[in-house]
Amino acid sequence: MENKPKLVPKKYLLSFILITSLFALWGFANDITNPMVAAFQTLMELSAAKASMIQFAFYGGYATMAIPAALFIRKYSYKSGILLGLGLYAFGAFLFIPAAAYQEFTFFCFSLYILTFGLAFLETTANPFILSLGDKETSTRRLNMAQAFNPVGSLSGMAVASFLILPNLISDKRDAAGNTIFNTLAETEKADIRLHDLAVIRDPYVALGLIVLCVFMVIALTKMPKVREEEAIEGKPHTVKQTLSNLWKDKIYREGVFAQVCYVGAQIMVWTFIIQYADHLGINKATAQMYNIIAMSLNLSGRFIGTYIMKFVNTRRLLTLFGVGASVCTIGAICIEGMIGLYSLILISLFMSIMFPSIYGIALENVDTQDTKLGAAFLVMAIVGGALMPPLQGMIIDLESIGGYPAVNFSFILPLVCFGIVTLYGYRSYKARKQMA
Repeated sequence: MENKPKLVPKKYLLSFILITSLFALWGFANDITNPMVAAFQTLMELSAAKASMIQFAFYGGYATMAIPAALFIRKYSYKSGILLGLGLYAFGAFLFIPAAAYQEFTFFCFSLYILTFGLAFLETTANPFILSLGDKETSTRRLNMAQAFNPVGSLSGMAVASFLILPNLISDKRDAAGNTIFNTLAETEKADIRLHDLAVIRDPYVALGLIVLCVFMVIALTKMPKVREEEAIEGKPHTVKQTLSNLWKDKIYREGVFAQVCYVGAQIMVWTFIIQYADHLGINKATAQMYNIIAMSLNLSGRFIGTYIMKFVNTRRLLTLFGVGASVCTIGAICIEGMIGLYSLILISLFMSIMFPSIYGIALENVDTQDTKLGAAFLVMAIVGGALMPPLQGMIIDLESIGGYPAVNFSFILPLVCFGIVTLYGYRSYKARKQMA
């Protein structure tokens, strides 16, 4: 009986554990930041569309730096890319100190923009590195396993937001009817509250920067193995032009990048606007963030369950089925008002669980090893969907009502379209795989 390849060979185990810890680190950054949209909306007295510029800055950093990160890694190494990414991550986190001092919303956006330069380096590096730590046959399962620790970091970020930030924001205090009272106060009272609340927001990011520096030191002192892509460079390397041509000709890769744009946009819209959806029902931000934690717990459970199911069910077929499940739940969030609609919105996270790593793995599966780094960069750059789509949804929410129907419910038509595209990608890639077999 032929032995199946191990998910992670023993010689790569230490490297796998260390690199997997990075998935938790950027998950923390993502999900401590999502509720900040609602916090800044109240504190800085912004529209939902303008407050969602937090997400535009955060995910715009990925779009800006993914390609430079890939070119840097091509010239140097995965380890060099990781160290530079961690350095930029820490620097962006420390920029929250002057941002809070100046009390400028734009400065906070700039700080997050720099922070995500670091995340772009980490994601461009860590995802293909994990794919390479073992047999190609198990690469997508291996990435799903590593990505399962991303929600662990996300839950930690949500917990910090829920228990250390949002409950301590004086600007979110409400009257007996559930309405915020901040906008009714005098300007001098608002100034004092703003000073306090910005310090509450600042401190966890500064602590995060210190943790990232510690991880930097550990990885700097650890020897990383040379893997397939780096071995390939010892031969005659492809030019950037040749790599771009190869990637463009690969239909599954090309469609995978577009599917990833749509998935990330849907993910960020769902997780960012759970709070606004709950707010429409009279639920305060701290309590609403608890629903976000439930959603992320479902996402974490789905990631582990999905990784196990992949032993028996083709990844492409599973992606298609999960896409259908996410679409059905999104229709529930749109059409059903009240708590049942909120529960439907939360349940979407279970079906989103395997989407990012599965799209990523499927898209890169047949890409030449010499083209993987730049191919990975475009898949990370696809995270720009998280920058472009939340402001559009915020504009819809600002309308308050559309034909007498709550605009916050109607706004989830955008994630619904995105999930439809992800489902179609799963189905098309499954059919293409069957034809190749």
